[in-house]
Amino acid sequence: MMEDRGRKIAVILAGGSGSRLGADVPKQFLQIDGKTILEYSVEAFEGHGGIDAIFIVSRADFIEDVKEIVRLRGYTKVEKVLAGGKERYHSSLAAIAQAQDGDILLFHDAVRPLVSRRIIDDCLEAMQSYNAVDVAFNTTDTIVQVNSDNCICNIPDRAVLRNGQTPQVFRREVIARAYEIALADPAFRTTDDCGVVFRYLPGEPVFVVRGDVCNMKVTYREDLEQIERLLRQRD
Repeated sequence: MMEDRGRKIAVILAGGSGSRLGADVPKQFLQIDGKTILEYSVEAFEGHGGIDAIFIVSRADFIEDVKEIVRLRGYTKVEKVLAGGKERYHSSLAAIAQAQDGDILLFHDAVRPLVSRRIIDDCLEAMQSYNAVDVAFNTTDTIVQVNSDNCICNIPDRAVLRNGQTPQVFRREVIARAYEIALADPAFRTTDDCGVVFRYLPGEPVFVVRGDVCNMKVTYREDLEQIERLLRQRD
């Protein structure tokens, strides 16, 4: 079991544009029953006793909006509202720069408002034995891999496939080192923090916590409608 030397910090990644949803504002600022999607996500960690602090990483042009939400809602754990960048990993780097070695960082998509206490609990428990933790659930569809001609070239065994979710959780020094190596690679590309550890720290195991189909990400308008139904069922 690893010693907890630092704080447990939830990093809410709220820098997306939401262009695929076709809304007038980024999707994390869309409202359901008088509350933004961002607020539901923040509150999942604000109300969890194992979380010491929250950083919100926002688009630079929405930082004041986020600060106003924090002020109005009285979130006591939100310590920093940070500006992200053009790519998702810029948001991760902004949070990493504000944390200390020994801290545990839980990177969570702002547009996954239904993350459960059980998932957060399991992530924190897994971090007692690992330095990097992902969340995923069993894939139910057959996944096909295609070649450049759009023809099937492989059908992986569904039993070993998972759909990735968040939070993705790391000891600060581990994810910082992974990015340090990655940023020196001219071919570096990523949309996923666990992928950075997996590729650039190959000796570091990434444990997978069981996710939940309800911990879904709002990407398209039909996702928003499903989230709305699930939130109302939860109340």
